[in-house]
Amino acid sequence: MAVLVGKKAPAFSAAAVVNGGEFVEGFSIEQYLGKKYVLFFFYPADFTFVCPTELLAFQERLKEFDERNVAVVACSVDSKFSHWKWLQTELNQGGIRGVKYPIVSDLSKTISENYDVLAGEYDYSEDGDIKFKGDPRAYRGLFLIDKKGIVRHQTVNDMPLGRSVSETLRMVDALQFFEENGEVCPADWHKGDKAMKETQQSVADYLSKR
Repeated sequence: MAVLVGKKAPAFSAAAVVNGGEFVEGFSIEQYLGKKYVLFFFYPADFTFVCPTELLAFQERLKEFDERNVAVVACSVDSKFSHWKWLQTELNQGGIRGVKYPIVSDLSKTISENYDVLAGEYDYSEDGDIKFKGDPRAYRGLFLIDKKGIVRHQTVNDMPLGRSVSETLRMVDALQFFEENGEVCPADWHKGDKAMKETQQSVADYLSKR
């Protein structure tokens, strides 16, 4: 599994569904460069079980990401038409109606490959034909990208393991606090807590007060 932290987030241009039902061709997270942070996350598939709980959880707290100047963008290997249909389906029927942030279609699986979250790989058969080994879906990868387009935080969960929106917001707060104050954030740091300077004395003072 590739570690993208500290590296430029892989660029892409793909179809997406935005605002709960509008098709956009050539969607790219590069549109946010210099303007917004990006929370880019992958999920395995539309019309599944854990996935709607995650997408709806991010939507429910979308205002908190907006207040932090973070654009939330989701992605799976489903088609834009599948995304659209899922977005039109009511919650009590397994849908995600009400989700407004962009959902990217990675039908070619190249975006998942470039972020190294695809649960399998392409290979050649003995006859020279290309075939796919594994599960042609994305793991639950999540990438926090700064305004310069650099990945600053990433997590990758196996498909049965849903993510924590609260932990994601905590990481956004930690990154922005560091950028604004130049102080590093210790274990379990939350917004409003004391941080530390990168000196041995600062660490000693912090630990002595725990």
